Amino acid sequence: MPRFTVIVPAFRVQAYLHACLDSVLNQSFKDYEIIVVDDSSPDACGPIADEYARRDPRVTALHLPRNSGLGPARNAGMERASGDYLIFLDGDDTLLPEALRTIADRLGATGDPDVLMYDYARTYWSGRSVRNVLADRLDERGPASFRLADRPELLQLLMVVWNKAYRRAFVEAEGFTFPPGYYEDTPWTYPVLMSAGSIAVLDAVCVSYRQRRRGNILSTTSERHFDIFDQYDRVFAYVDARPELAVWRPLLFRRMLDHFSAVYASRDRLPLPSRPAFFRLATDSCRRHHTPGAPAPLPAQLRHGLMRLGARRTYRALAAGRRLGNGLRRGATALRGAVRGAALQAYYRLQLLLPLRSRDAVFAADGGGGYAGSPAAIEAKARELVPGLRTAWICRPVDAHTVPTGTRPLAPGTFAYWSALARATYLVNNADFDRRLVKRRGQILLQTHQGTPLKTVGTDLLDRPAAARDTDFAQLLRNVDTWDFALSANPHSTLVRERAYPSAYTTLEYGSPHTDVYHRTGPAEVARLRETLGIPAGTTVLLHAPTHRDYRRVQRPALDPELLIRVLGPRFVILERAPRARNGSGSGSGSGSRGVSRTRTTTHPRIIDVTGHPCLETLALASDALITDYSSLMFDYVNLDRPVVLHLDDIEAFEAARGTYFDITAFPPGVVARSQDELFDIFATDHWRGSRSAQLRAAFRARFCPYDDGHAAERVVRHVFLGETDGLPLPVPPSARRAVLPAQQNPAGVRAGG
Repeated sequence: MPRFTVIVPAFRVQAYLHACLDSVLNQSFKDYEIIVVDDSSPDACGPIADEYARRDPRVTALHLPRNSGLGPARNAGMERASGDYLIFLDGDDTLLPEALRTIADRLGATGDPDVLMYDYARTYWSGRSVRNVLADRLDERGPASFRLADRPELLQLLMVVWNKAYRRAFVEAEGFTFPPGYYEDTPWTYPVLMSAGSIAVLDAVCVSYRQRRRGNILSTTSERHFDIFDQYDRVFAYVDARPELAVWRPLLFRRMLDHFSAVYASRDRLPLPSRPAFFRLATDSCRRHHTPGAPAPLPAQLRHGLMRLGARRTYRALAAGRRLGNGLRRGATALRGAVRGAALQAYYRLQLLLPLRSRDAVFAADGGGGYAGSPAAIEAKARELVPGLRTAWICRPVDAHTVPTGTRPLAPGTFAYWSALARATYLVNNADFDRRLVKRRGQILLQTHQGTPLKTVGTDLLDRPAAARDTDFAQLLRNVDTWDFALSANPHSTLVRERAYPSAYTTLEYGSPHTDVYHRTGPAEVARLRETLGIPAGTTVLLHAPTHRDYRRVQRPALDPELLIRVLGPRFVILERAPRARNGSGSGSGSGSRGVSRTRTTTHPRIIDVTGHPCLETLALASDALITDYSSLMFDYVNLDRPVVLHLDDIEAFEAARGTYFDITAFPPGVVARSQDELFDIFATDHWRGSRSAQLRAAFRARFCPYDDGHAAERVVRHVFLGETDGLPLPVPPSARRAVLPAQQNPAGVRAGG
């Protein structure tokens, strides 16, 4: 008996059915059967199902003699099911990688409940994926399993069949089946949840819910949407036959009215001549099942009342008024924004007429992010060395807590922000300042960049449209012309950037200030950092930090961290940092850029999501090794003298789209894996930290880190802020530098999988 039966009804989904079935067959969890129900589809769904059934004995193809709809098709699949749990997957949707493993683990952890509810993400034709906005209802804290009465807010989630796993014995004992017609999920999900003796939740995206442009039921104009009335009649009939469920009538009544209102408001579902009849039937249903008592917002109460009274004209007038009001509010908001913007620019122009403040300095990083990177290291050293210096940090209010005491946070787009940009003598950034910045005579602008460039940057992107995308190269060069100084970590960076960002600035080849912390942090501080991240003592920590793929709209992970952690064994922890999009100007190298899209979460206790962590240096210090691909983080990380493993499964595609300045496979900072399986072998055999890895790392560090000795920020501050060009701290030779030891030295006998 398999653990899962995955039932896939198929009708007019030939373009999507391969992806749907592959998403199940490619799961690492293999204890399942798939039943594909060809609902007499006129396209190739039937032959596709037969093809998969021939290839894999776990796949069964059922062919219905006539088209019956989703409900009867699912019933046919249930009649053949033998799994412990039923999972329903529509033929145009897909399971995310490791979804079945995650579901199975959660079922085991919660005592095999009657129903397990999990999350989904809407995936659009453009590739954009958006997680369910009510994901917080799936919070796993609290009792492992419960009844619906303990968490009635679960009824706010989308009442569909495919975001749940159902214990088959429970379904058969209760005699649950699907009715015919549209909205067949409604008389299934409400009775199932109300009757379940135990429910559990899983806070993880397991299903990709495809939002088709045309062809799906919810965007089909048809009088079959009138089926919704029969479906709610079935729900209330179920409740009426069971007096113990009467407590749910008020909430069901409100949900029914919300559903009727949503269908009526949709311009895609009801034929225009049928709308009056739909409203009349909605009114009849409201009167028939009227059960007050469930609170609702005032606008919803008004809509519900008008629908129950049959006041369609008033309802329409209210809807039109609401649309008009929304439009007016949007217009008023836009007008207020325009007026405020004009006032701010007028204020800025006035501030430009006032004298510069010789002791004021403004810093920023990553397009207005928190206190981080080389600008932060320079700011801290400048406050230490420059008497009377007053510093400010540009950041969003949500990041203001990262700014140290003594430094003023500046929210972008405020009067204080524009005053500081107009009058500060020193401006320091690792990205670009506001394009409306007017560089004044006497202002000094320092561009620190975001690390050593491996990937193509600046004007070198002109012949790489996949990577450049909407980069405004004229604006890029205008920004470059405002630079007085540009920081460089090594001769390679100097040669690349003076060509890619051509202008008259002065290059300061002084090292990377943000790596200074690597040379002055001791094991005790590293142990404290690990504790703040929730890393268990005595574990080996791998930081996985892949880079953004310019040639992909959707960032699909090349490495499965949950599979890796199972290969590694219980002594390992993974810090997982999702790819971050490159800034549009191309002035950075991608290590600290903003723009993260993430739809999948993991509940594995030894995988810690650090995508939102504000300080990359903290993550590096807390780790024992780095797994990356093309990220400039590798150039900084080797300063720690800890292993680096490169996972380059798509190097040909990456080279073609983005381009690199040298062959990283010929001169890597550590061992290289060209596939996920190779990566697993590297860890299983301990090559990731062997003598060859150490040799590669030492050569890489000698070439790219000649000035990263813990004094880079001091050299910059003395030159830029104090005007000292002689007597600057000389670079410490690499052989004399002290490596920062991890808090927990890895015992020699501990190996991956041990």
